[in-house]
Parts: sequence; structure tokens; C-alpha cells
Amino acid sequence: MGAIRRIVLCADDYALAPGVSSAIRALISRGRLNAVSVMTVLPEFAVEASALAATSAPIRVSIGLHVTLTGQFQPLQANPLPTANGRFPMIAQYLAPTTWWRVSRGHVEAEVGAQIEAFRRAFGRPPDFVDGHQHVQLAPGVRAAFLRAVARGAPGAWVRQCAPARLQSIFTGERKTMALAWFSAGFGLQARLRGLATNPAFAGAYDYSTGEDFGSLFAGFLVDLPDGGVVMCHPGFVDEELCARDGLTDRREAEYTFLAGDGLPQALKRAGATLA
Repeated sequence: MGAIRRIVLCADDYALAPGVSSAIRALISRGRLNAVSVMTVLPEFAVEASALAATSAPIRVSIGLHVTLTGQFQPLQANPLPTANGRFPMIAQYLAPTTWWRVSRGHVEAEVGAQIEAFRRAFGRPPDFVDGHQHVQLAPGVRAAFLRAVARGAPGAWVRQCAPARLQSIFTGERKTMALAWFSAGFGLQARLRGLATNPAFAGAYDYSTGEDFGSLFAGFLVDLPDGGVVMCHPGFVDEELCARDGLTDRREAEYTFLAGDGLPQALKRAGATLA
């Protein structure tokens, strides 16, 4: 057996809803996560940040910023794509080539900077890493301004790129994996030119509508993932706030059940991987 790989298992969307936050804290306290990505634009952010900071864990847990520029949430400072109600647009509006030119790069920088500052106020330090809700950091009209803001406000943080470990996955993988790989092209180089590190590979994307067993999916995420590779997950308990704010609901509970049970340590052991 080869050397044990340390995998970054990151729960996204902390502070999205109380049920999401409590599920993530429960997993952290059991040593089932070693990274969590926090949203700062929600009304409950300050309370949830305090609860997260007070959560004890048997392994070191990195806390990062989940930059939010999508999802009909209220901006902290500036909206990169103006909308009729003043809230963030949906991710599709950032990805359509006809709207790339409409994205205000200055507003991206201002909003990302404001979210970094909100994180700093809550935790007393800058984030360990920075990624994007719905992978918005990869959008062509966002990425350069996103990286400038991170390099200025959290220069020691690494940023998430979403290319898979296996090159063939770009052409033969699940549709979402292929799309993320495509949008990640050149992102790592742009980050390095700004003095920012990136993760070597990414996994965790899948079609939430299929109902496929998450344990089987997770085993596939670990195949060929190198040391330091990131696996994204979205555990949570369904509550009224989650249903009102996001379309991903029941699958969060399925992910939580796997991550909290015996399946996770068994899958890591079989793959020669660890979170510690």
C-alpha cells in the first residue's frame, strides 16, 4: 500500500440555514470533516460563526469563506450584476456568454472584499481558504476580480479550483464534472500569478436529482485524488429556512447520514486516505 493521502473534506454552505449549520457542527465534533466553507451574507451569520468557533474537534478544521454572489441573497456592499430586486442573480446569469461583459469587476472586488472583512470580524482572522457558492469564482466575468480581492484581503488563503484529478474526466465524466473542469481552465495559473495557492484537484460534484447512493459516489470521488485534493460535500438537516433559500434539500440529509455513519471511515481506509 502506498503513502496515506490527506484529503480535504469540505462542507460547503455553513450559515445557509440553521439545519445546515447544526449538521456541519455535529460532523466537525466527531472528526468527520476537516474543512468548512462559511457564507457571510445570511442574517444568522454572526450567531452561526460564534457557534462554529466554539465547536471542539478531534482534528484540525480549516475554516474558509464561501463567497456568495448568487442565489437571491442581499449583497453586503455591491451587486456585480444588477437585478430588479437588488439581490444577487442566479448562477446561470454569470455563465451565459452574453452577460460576461455586464459583470462589474469593480463590484465583484468590492463585494468579495466586504465578505472577507465580515469573516475577519467574526473569526478574528482572515479565512484559511476562499471558494465560491455555486462555483461562482470560476465564472469568466468574476474570476480575475475575485482573485484580486482575495490577494488583497486574504493573501495567505488558498483558493478552490475545480478540475478533477483525472484528465479523462474532462471529456468522459459526469456533466457537472466536465463543466467545472472547463470553467477551471487557467484559474490555477491566474491564482499563482497573484501569489495564491490552489488545491491540486477537486471532486464531489454530482447530479443531485438522480438519488444515487452517496456512499458509492464518495468512493468514486477518492479514486486518484492526490494528497491535498478537495472533496466538496453539502450535509445538512432540512428546515424551513433551507427550503425557502435553496433547492438542495433532501440530498443534504443523505450526505449527512453517510458522513456521520461507518461508511466514511471505511471508505477512507479502503482508499488509503485520511482527514487527520
